[in-house]
Amino acid sequence: MLSKEALENFLIGSDLTYEELAEGMFLVRSREDDLPIVVNHSPPLLIVRMKVMDLAPGGGREELYRTLLQLNATDVVHGAYGIEEGEIILSHTFQLDTLDVPELQAAMESIQMAASSHMGRIQSLAAEPVEG
Repeated sequence: MLSKEALENFLIGSDLTYEELAEGMFLVRSREDDLPIVVNHSPPLLIVRMKVMDLAPGGGREELYRTLLQLNATDVVHGAYGIEEGEIILSHTFQLDTLDVPELQAAMESIQMAASSHMGRIQSLAAEPVEG
């Protein structure tokens, strides 16, 4: 089980900068890029979320949605893309009782890598004119 203290020790020992926003909720950034990840230690779960970009209101984004679903099925090892309150996000949820530090580290790296490698494609699809 990954305790809040073990999570904080992982963050301290990693090459990440972080700040605690609320009890058990951390804003984490890697030193290489500025894509922040929110890590929420909320027993019995640990939730890892990254905002990829804002999504402009409107419809007609079938190609974007199809691409996000295809990326979930083929390229995203840990977590999944989703849309929440006008934002495209990458998220992953863990059961704390079976989570260990190497699994958390792999998931965070996977989410950062997915966002970095898919960003251009997602942005271009999100920026396409919406028919209506």
